[in-house]
Amino acid sequence: QVQLVESGGGLVQPGGSLRLSCAASGIIFSIANMAWYRQAPGKERELVAFITSSGSTTYADSVKGRFAISRDNAKNTVYLQMDSLKPEDTAVYYCKRGRMSGRIFYPYGDWGQGTQVTVSA
Repeated sequence: QVQLVESGGGLVQPGGSLRLSCAASGIIFSIANMAWYRQAPGKERELVAFITSSGSTTYADSVKGRFAISRDNAKNTVYLQMDSLKPEDTAVYYCKRGRMSGRIFYPYGDWGQGTQVTVSA
C-alpha cells in the first residue's frame, strides 16, 4: 500500500523558514517523480514544486528563489525547504507522486493528510 506522510509544518513569522518532509513507502521511490502542492483556505490546490526521478526541479513563479525541493532516495523522502516565508504561503502542504509528460507533472493516487503551514506575526 502506498503511503506518503507529510511532516514539518507549523507556525512561523514572516521571513522565517521551515523544512517540510514527505516519507514515502510502498513505491520504488528512486524512480518516482515527486511534487509538493498546497491549498489555502477558499482556494484551489496548486502545484508548488516538483522533482523528477533524475533530479530536475521546477517551481511555481510564486516561490521561485525562496523554496527548494530535494530528495533523498536512501531515505525515501522528499523535502521542501521554505525560506523568506510570506503570509500568502499559509496553506496545507501535500506531497504527491506523478507522471511526467514532457515537462508537465500529472499527479496520481490518493492525497495524504498534508501538513499545515501558517505564516503570521
